[in-house]
Amino acid sequence: MQEIYLDNAATTPMSPAVLAEMTDKMAHVYGNASTLYGLGREAHTVMENSRQVIADSIHAANDEEIIFTSGGSESDNTAITQTALARQDLGKHIITTAIEHEAILKPLKALEDQGFDVTYLPVDQQGRISLDDFKAALRDDTILVSIMMGNNEVGSRMPIHEIGEILKDHQAWFHTDAVQAYGLLDIDVQRDHIDMLSTSAHKLNGPKMMGFLYKREGINFPSFVKGGDQEKKRRAGTENVPAIAGFATAVKALTPAVKEARQAKYHDFKQYVVDGLTQHGVDFAVNGSLTGENLNHVLNLWIKGVSTYVMQTNLDLAGIAVSGGSACTAGSIEPSHVLTAMFGADSPRIAESIRLSFGAYTTQDDLDAFIQNVAAIVERLKHTSEVK
Repeated sequence: MQEIYLDNAATTPMSPAVLAEMTDKMAHVYGNASTLYGLGREAHTVMENSRQVIADSIHAANDEEIIFTSGGSESDNTAITQTALARQDLGKHIITTAIEHEAILKPLKALEDQGFDVTYLPVDQQGRISLDDFKAALRDDTILVSIMMGNNEVGSRMPIHEIGEILKDHQAWFHTDAVQAYGLLDIDVQRDHIDMLSTSAHKLNGPKMMGFLYKREGINFPSFVKGGDQEKKRRAGTENVPAIAGFATAVKALTPAVKEARQAKYHDFKQYVVDGLTQHGVDFAVNGSLTGENLNHVLNLWIKGVSTYVMQTNLDLAGIAVSGGSACTAGSIEPSHVLTAMFGADSPRIAESIRLSFGAYTTQDDLDAFIQNVAAIVERLKHTSEVK
C-alpha cells in the first residue's frame, strides 16, 4: 500500500540535499567544534558558516544572535523560563494566547505556580487575537509577551508586526514561536521588533532535534542548559555540527521565491480539498478561515458526525496519514485546546475534527486520494452507529 503523508505540520521528511550534506559531515567533519586543533577548527567553520546562513534568513543584525538548540521546545522553554527568572525584579506579568503550543503553555503554567501572573488572550473563531485585547492586557509590570507567529493546528497567523510596534517602547521582551511559520513566511526580526524567536529544523525538511533561538543583542539571561561554555556560554552541550549543516542546507533551499510559491500552492491545495469534499457531498466545515492571513499548509476540518479517532483510524487503514491536532498531543485523549478556545468546550467540532497539512512533496494525487477516501468513509459509516 502506498503511504500518503498529509501531516507535514507534525514533521517533514528530510530532503535529499539535507541527507547528503549531513552524511558527508558525519563522515568527514567529526571534530568537536570547541577544540583548537584542525578537526575542531574545521567543524567550527562549518558551524559558523551555517549560523550566518540562518541569521540572514530572518534578517538578524548579526550571526551571534543565533543560538543552536535541540529544537522548538527547548527554544520556547529557554525564552519563557529564563526571561521570567532574569526579569522578575521588573515585574511578574506575562502575556500569551490561549492557543499557543504546549511548549509555551506548560512552562507558563510552571511559572504561575511560582507566583507569576499570566494573561491568556482569547481568540475568535478564525483563531486570531484582537489587538484591542492585547493593548488592554499590557501593563507596566509586563516583562514578556510570547505570541506565536502561526498556529500549528488551524494555521491562523497573529499580528506580529503590529504587536512589535506596540512593544518597541515598552519594557516587555517580545518572543514569538515561529516553528510553523519559519520556511514559509518572510521573517524580519528587525522590521517586526522581535526580541526572541524559536524554530525547529524538522518542520522544513531538515533534521529532528535541531533548532535555534534567536536572541536579540542586549537580551541577556543565563543558559537554560547548564554545563560547558558552548554557544558563547549561552547553551551548554557539544554542538551537533552535521545537523547544524543540514539545517542550513534546508534553509538555503527556501529562497523568497520558493516560499512565496509554496504559500500560493498550499492555498490552492486547501481550496482543492474543500471543493472536492463539497462535490462528494461530505458534510464538513473548515476550522479557521480560508481567507486572510494564514499559514496555508494547514487545513483543519470538522467532518460532521464522525469522531476524530474513527476518521483518523479509517484513513490510516487506507494508507493516509493525517492528525487529530498537534502532533505533540495527538496520541492523547485530551481535547484540542485550540479548538476549545475557538469554539467552546461544548462544540461538537472538538471531537470530530482532523488536521491535514501539506509539504514540499504533497501532490494533487495525494489530495484526490484523501477526498475520495473521506467521502467513502463517511458514506460507509452512515450505515453504522459511527455517524451521529
